[in-house]
Amino acid sequence: MKVQRIAVLTSGGDAPGMNAAIRAVTRAGIDQGWEVCGVRSGYAGLIAGNFQRLLVRDVGGIIQQAGTFLGSARCPEFQTEDGKATALRMLNRERIDALVVIGGNGSQTGAHALAERRFPVVGVASTIDNDLYGSEMTIGVDTALNIALEAIDRLKATASSHGRAFLVEVMGRDCGYLALMAAIAGGAEAVLIPERETDPVLLAEQLRSAYQRGKSHALVVVAEGARHNAEALVHHFKENREHLGFEARSTILGHVQRGGTPGAFDRLLATRLGAAAVQSIAQGRHGVLMGLVHGTVGAIPLAKVVSHRKEIDLSLFELARVMAQ
Repeated sequence: MKVQRIAVLTSGGDAPGMNAAIRAVTRAGIDQGWEVCGVRSGYAGLIAGNFQRLLVRDVGGIIQQAGTFLGSARCPEFQTEDGKATALRMLNRERIDALVVIGGNGSQTGAHALAERRFPVVGVASTIDNDLYGSEMTIGVDTALNIALEAIDRLKATASSHGRAFLVEVMGRDCGYLALMAAIAGGAEAVLIPERETDPVLLAEQLRSAYQRGKSHALVVVAEGARHNAEALVHHFKENREHLGFEARSTILGHVQRGGTPGAFDRLLATRLGAAAVQSIAQGRHGVLMGLVHGTVGAIPLAKVVSHRKEIDLSLFELARVMAQ
């Protein structure tokens, strides 16, 4: 297949480094002698035919910017057969020879759906949740983790001043990676993740033990996908303060983790993965996700990505317990 024109879109939740990936796809594609088009608003823009040609200068000055300048939007219509058929018609109307999809699980499920209909698609692993099968790290994770750590460091200072326990809720959907890594790196007394549930009574005992050992504060990192959220736990502890020792407060970081300026790691990873996606198209290799495999850039079949669940290393949960003494 001779390639003359490719398109790139970002979909799902934004992640720091997405713009760097768009820039890499655009400049690597132009270096191949191809025309590159950006699709506005993800799959919704694909169905609407919202294409914009990208030149070298159009992606200048965006490598350090958070979010995605192409935009992202939910698109229930794309999940229907009519929606997918419309998307394919638009790609053919715009004479697009291949598509690069930058995003996480839902985005790559959409990419796989197009690939199954024999359209050349290559994915780029991008989600702060780090729950995408096949890629050790995804674009945005490192920056989101450092944002969480900065918040944890600040909260520990105020917690120590007032002798409080802070429960910090971080993002991650149904994956506890961000919470677990933030707990270890932030020196937390406990962590709650979906993969290893902790009973509130047991958590209270852990915090009480920290209080009895003379700790001036306590910090718990809670994954948003955990069964008990931070606010509910604080409410429970307020009613049972005698079992805790500390006065409890909750802080939900939420989308502040998505909006950070991408750090060096995410800019480099996004650049490498974006350029690799273009190289994969040039080599005639489609239906794959470009991700980090054994420390280097590699390709994982989309069919495998969407049919497997990524597991976190639960030995790190034990490490977090040991370090909390």
